[in-house]
Amino acid sequence: MPNDCEADLGSDLAARARAAERAGDIGQAEALWAELERAAPQHPFALYRTGRRLVQARDPKAALPLLEAAEAGEATDPDIPLYRGLALVMSGSLEAALDAYDRALARDPYFLMALLSKGSVLERLGRKRDAALVYRDALKIAPAAVPPFMARPLDHARAAIAEDARAFGAYLRAAVAAERVRFPGADFARFDATLAIYAGEAERPQTDEPYPHAPTLVHVPDIPAWPFYERSYFPWLDAVEAQTDAICDEFFGVFEGARDQFAPYIQYPDHAPVNQWRELNKSRDWSTFFLWRDGTAFEDNIARCPATAAAMRAAPLCDQPGFAPTVMFSALAPHTHIPPHTGSSNARLIAHLALIIPEKCRYRVGAVETDWTPGKAFVFDDSIEHEARNDSDHLRVVVIFDVWNPLLSAAERALISAMMNASNAYRAAQA
Repeated sequence: MPNDCEADLGSDLAARARAAERAGDIGQAEALWAELERAAPQHPFALYRTGRRLVQARDPKAALPLLEAAEAGEATDPDIPLYRGLALVMSGSLEAALDAYDRALARDPYFLMALLSKGSVLERLGRKRDAALVYRDALKIAPAAVPPFMARPLDHARAAIAEDARAFGAYLRAAVAAERVRFPGADFARFDATLAIYAGEAERPQTDEPYPHAPTLVHVPDIPAWPFYERSYFPWLDAVEAQTDAICDEFFGVFEGARDQFAPYIQYPDHAPVNQWRELNKSRDWSTFFLWRDGTAFEDNIARCPATAAAMRAAPLCDQPGFAPTVMFSALAPHTHIPPHTGSSNARLIAHLALIIPEKCRYRVGAVETDWTPGKAFVFDDSIEHEARNDSDHLRVVVIFDVWNPLLSAAERALISAMMNASNAYRAAQA
């Protein structure tokens, strides 16, 4: 390890070299990096640069201890674990290389080279389906103009994605074939388009609407982009609202008796891009208590909230094992903003039952803003951009649950459920 003087000198030279790189003065940057290597050879960046040259010379055995020491001494630069991953690949240690690439992505979730390298290793491990998912993330952030050395990896990523889409689509069609037989005479055109979009074989339809459907998972075409749905579609809402007092009492019971079980709703892993969720990631400012989550029932929580569970069971909850329903108490802390975002699917809608609503709380879906009213519920399409604000000094609480979109036929609901079950099986079984 460098002594204090060497460390200070190395850090100064590294800062100046980086500044020169940002200014586009590559010659000055290289001169400063070379000076760093001479003056402070044990500085993490000096170790990294030596290790990188050894990787480029295809000498991973000599490079790895240098890159390991460099990574231990420098906690933010993503290039160091990237090159450590490259050295591990050369050494045949593919699983360790994956870990290195994830550490690079934890430092910079938008690191295109780390995503492409991770996808390549997943392919070599036989995990082609996982590789395609990573490649999709890479293409989302790839600039229109890339350096020549990246053109071939990006072309390979596109080919791998296309191959996976064809295989995925064929798998899904075979998996839902038996379900189609249950609905003789049904119109499957919209579902077939949904499957093609979901598999990646087709693009989402273009629209001129200012706030279109933009689901992160399942897009059903030819459904109107209504921010809020008319109450007449949901005759069961009256019965749910009639239980508000009992539901509110159950909320206070669990909030006061098991507050530690109200967990942050947003919980991205370290290597994932957080985008607009930076402020709320792993924060209890938006916390939740689940009765059901992604189709899994939390029996202990349900037992503590029998009135809430009974009211929810009386609604047409979206039943997709592994995906839905989700029912939760949602607590938004004072002066907290849930930023604009979209949900996973327009095959289902989201309902809010308002429990505790201070002043200065607002909700927006698309271009429509509304207030919550205690004891009242509304239903909206969360595949349209939406956001929430609590600008008050008090806690805001609603019950959130998902229901089938009433514009879907029984056949479409059954086939979408079968498709999503098949999707889970496909991703779980590597090619």
